[in-house]
Amino acid sequence: MSEPKYKRVLLKVSGEVLAGEDSFGIKPEMIDLIAEQIKDMVSLGVETAVVIGGGNIFRGIAGSASGMERTSADYMGMLATVLNALALQNILEGKGVFTRVQSAIEMKELAESYIRRRAIRHLEKKRVVIFAAGTGNPYFSTDTAAALRAMEINANVILKGTKVDGVYDKDPMKDPSARKYSELSYIDVIGKGLHVMDFTAVTLCMDNSLPLIVFDIKEKDNVRKVLLGEKIGTLIRKAPSN
Repeated sequence: MSEPKYKRVLLKVSGEVLAGEDSFGIKPEMIDLIAEQIKDMVSLGVETAVVIGGGNIFRGIAGSASGMERTSADYMGMLATVLNALALQNILEGKGVFTRVQSAIEMKELAESYIRRRAIRHLEKKRVVIFAAGTGNPYFSTDTAAALRAMEINANVILKGTKVDGVYDKDPMKDPSARKYSELSYIDVIGKGLHVMDFTAVTLCMDNSLPLIVFDIKEKDNVRKVLLGEKIGTLIRKAPSN
């Protein structure tokens, strides 16, 4: 297949991926790798939106667990996603890819405010749109923000780029006997308690029949392979064929 399978895609990248093997910060080679894969998406003619987590800088739920007030901790996590979005924008534009950062929290000196119709217009003009600051509300993860934005822009699929090559029944980093799923239903994900995305995000995808593909974004060309129809990672949809 030489034509991409999807016309409009939302790519969700976990913040931890940006840190590489480190536990904190942005590793230049990792953000460059992700930017190259996004550039590939654009070169294939795919309308591309991106949501990046902030876990490489600050996680609101972790701050709350350590005694911080939850709302303040979540807003700090949202600001971490803005830092990642601006870093990615800088790298992409250095590669000649036109981008726009849209923030759910107004900060006009740094980013556009999120406006759905404007975001769609950017996508139609083949600009990469990076959605920052989550949903703009505490108590909602960037997974939920990714699902929500995907619905709002009428994306065909969510691609979730992680540090592992799909969804497993156990943590493959800790248990070598963990079994990888090639395909799952949303109900399977919820029923088995699989940590793919938080259940709010999974339910949003299920209610709107939006497919989700979980894959290893650290492998070069994996995004291109997914877009061209290769069976990479784990496909989650309403009615799996096996």
